[in-house]
Amino acid sequence: MERIMVGAAIGDCVHVAGLLNFFKLAEAEGYKTVFLGAAVPVEKLVGAAVEADAEAIAVSYRLDPGAAQSLFGVLRRELETNGLCDRLLLFGGTPPVAEEATASEIFTKVFSGREDVDEVIAYLRGGASAAAQVHYARNLVDRIEQKSPYPLIRHHFGLPSVADTIAGIEAIASEEVVDVISIGPDQNAQEHFFHPEEMDPLQDGAGGVPLRSREDFCGLYQASQRGNYPLLRCYSGTTDLVAMAQLLQETINNAWAAVPLFWYNQMDGRSQRTLLEAIQENQQVMTWHGECGIPVEVNEAHHWSLRDAHDVIAVVASFLAAYNAKKAGVKDYVAQLMFNTPPMTVPVMDLAKMMAKLDLVQELACKDFTVYRQVRAGLSSFPADLDVAKGHLASSLQTAMVLSPHLVHVVGYCEAVHIARAEDVIASCRIARGVLRNVLDGLPRVDHDERLRTRRLQLVDEARYLLDRIWALGATRVEDPWSCAQILEETVRAGLMDAPHLKNSAIAQGRLQTRVIDGACQAVGTDGMPISERERVASLSFD
Repeated sequence: MERIMVGAAIGDCVHVAGLLNFFKLAEAEGYKTVFLGAAVPVEKLVGAAVEADAEAIAVSYRLDPGAAQSLFGVLRRELETNGLCDRLLLFGGTPPVAEEATASEIFTKVFSGREDVDEVIAYLRGGASAAAQVHYARNLVDRIEQKSPYPLIRHHFGLPSVADTIAGIEAIASEEVVDVISIGPDQNAQEHFFHPEEMDPLQDGAGGVPLRSREDFCGLYQASQRGNYPLLRCYSGTTDLVAMAQLLQETINNAWAAVPLFWYNQMDGRSQRTLLEAIQENQQVMTWHGECGIPVEVNEAHHWSLRDAHDVIAVVASFLAAYNAKKAGVKDYVAQLMFNTPPMTVPVMDLAKMMAKLDLVQELACKDFTVYRQVRAGLSSFPADLDVAKGHLASSLQTAMVLSPHLVHVVGYCEAVHIARAEDVIASCRIARGVLRNVLDGLPRVDHDERLRTRRLQLVDEARYLLDRIWALGATRVEDPWSCAQILEETVRAGLMDAPHLKNSAIAQGRLQTRVIDGACQAVGTDGMPISERERVASLSFD
């Protein structure tokens, strides 16, 4: 049966742009729309609905709220007279007029212009049942599909108090601006949750929320059960990873795991695990999530970039992260793409690096390994001037939207000054939504930009060379060097994987020197001039 929606701007209102945009969304969801025009008498609108046997009637009015009240009274009488009170009656207008529309109690749904495209699409997909509460998907993959083509919005949140964090989650969920809240535990919880006797009380609340019990996690979950019911996820900890994974699944229904491959050990000081132990345990927790059918994000590549490793290593790290996830049996993989890292990277070179990462990672995709793209701004790139930081957040996201992400990890604009409070999270996500609203219909194509194309091809070529060298390091000893923890550890000790910030490390060489040249982070020689990956590897002098 054909689904027909009839609509018009009524009374003396001649503003129809909003209604026509609404009709475009409705048509995409299967409606046949009949647009009657501007300044249409109420009687004509209702008559057209009768003639078309319309399922839905869309009413627009953006003028005086008092005049709208009178028009709504006429509309009520016409609907009753013509037996159309059972139809979907939709209103769109300015917030003051929308208040009058709500007060009239004749409309099935009222839009005030404050809604985002995803909210409108979700309503239209509900059809005749849309008057009831929207059902929000409770797992990542279904939520992505439900919200498509709009990406999911994620934001990190964790205050130095459990009570304040719970209250903040309640506020964020009620505002319906975030699809995924990432819980950030303090370092005591990440490293010592299962060994509280090892915690340092002076560090309680440092870097996140001091979660100390199963009940604390359950409290966070309960706080999220309102508004748009955002999914929750939490970092996987830096020790006892499988135990933490089980706890997160049982308490907050962890939407997906986030675990590194090389990090959170003695190399970065995040735990006392050796590098080899960390790689092995990280692989084990990937396997656990793969067996449980839980998506995994291996937050790996940006750790190298945050330590000023050159772009080739970032591309290789992205591939190795995805490769190990697939090897561990993960079916749904979240590929994180952190922009602005290092901060002096320019947009065209950022996109070249991210596209090179995806070129390699997508080679792994198959029916049993789906890759979901997640973009975010680099934390260290945010300026301390909060007004400038808001612009940076919007600019970075607009650049990242070229990649058509499935998820947008919003970084609070205030992070260079203070930890994001609930109101900061809400404001940052509203900025992000403003960007998404403007770019979803299409951005200019950039894949023909000669600088981008050249850099992208160069990165892919040099990344393949480094991957070949890593494979060769263990090819005579193991079947699969790219997923062998011992070989991966050796790549760090040999300097194949390295970063300037690792100088004086007892594990990594820390010999790598890099500079941002022409907007891209490149390896350089002792004279400060760029060198190729082949030249860099040749200088390492290992067998």
